[in-house]
Amino acid sequence: MALVGALAAGCARSHAPELASAQSSLRTAFQGAFLVGAALNAAQFSEVDTVGARIVKAQFNTISPENVLKWDSVHPRRGSYDFAAADRYVAFGERNRMFIVGHNLVWHQQTPHWVFGDSGGHPVSRDTLLARLRDHIHTVVGRYRGRIKGWDVVNEALNDDGTLRRTPWLTILGEDYLAAAFRFAHEADPDAELYYNDYELESAPKRQGAVELIRRLRDQGIPIAAVGLQNHDRLDWPSPAQEDSTIDAFAALGVRVMITELDVDVLPRGADPFADGLPDSLQQALARRYAELFASYLRHRGTVTRVTFWGVTDRDSWLNNWPVRGRTNYPLLFDREGRPKPAFAAVIGTAPAKRGRHD
Repeated sequence: MALVGALAAGCARSHAPELASAQSSLRTAFQGAFLVGAALNAAQFSEVDTVGARIVKAQFNTISPENVLKWDSVHPRRGSYDFAAADRYVAFGERNRMFIVGHNLVWHQQTPHWVFGDSGGHPVSRDTLLARLRDHIHTVVGRYRGRIKGWDVVNEALNDDGTLRRTPWLTILGEDYLAAAFRFAHEADPDAELYYNDYELESAPKRQGAVELIRRLRDQGIPIAAVGLQNHDRLDWPSPAQEDSTIDAFAALGVRVMITELDVDVLPRGADPFADGLPDSLQQALARRYAELFASYLRHRGTVTRVTFWGVTDRDSWLNNWPVRGRTNYPLLFDREGRPKPAFAAVIGTAPAKRGRHD
């Protein structure tokens, strides 16, 4: 802990313009263990947000898009695709030699209503929806074939009890919509890694449902490379034992695990008690929590191959507006000005082989 404290003191003196020359970077600290990345918004990958872009280039070696590859962004109208923002995202990753992730192809949210309906507003037939799904996946994945290296093919298909979520995909196509989506993605880019992504898989019923789902798909020969654990965590959940057992459960199926949307909510649900700043006691609690999580990921190196934060700085986090708008949250490693927090030092301190190493 002495090292963590020393790193924290150093981070407290850091300023955003100096990040590119910071003593330690996340990508270097965990080199050889797993990739470390962040989800980017348009201002960051277009470099309008100069502070955010500087952090990304200094700290990370993999990126995910927050929104620009979701269906309503890239395919808002039937027969009409808009790749302008997605092209900028991919180009940013290529310029900076990063592992580029595509997020996502099939989800029950941020999918336009036209996808599931005819001109009269009635549900389309199974054949029609399957054709639309194939066209979308072949077009989007095919455009970035060989450039986007991994795709969240299906996102959040499960209820909390582990059963399949009753979405228009399930209602119209049946359970085999999942297999179809993976097959279409594999056809469009046979070399891309394909992932199933979901939240709160550390909960036993949902984890069991996911294990059974992945087992069924793999028994059909579906090429699933990894399961994405979103890890939208809290200070007190999930426990290290829950995290370990969840990673082990998927490893036993022969798939890898990726931490895809990591952040830690430090606020009580429905409350906003720290609008003027997070108390030091909670800064330290957040640091301990992140150290605990990374210790779990490192115990499973080889199974866990990527850790991606959902956002770059606290200012960018979706948790500022959830579950009610206007909350002020502090869930990431960099504060609103782009300065490393004590949690950053704590995470670096979990990588013993990299201690003292400089970029």
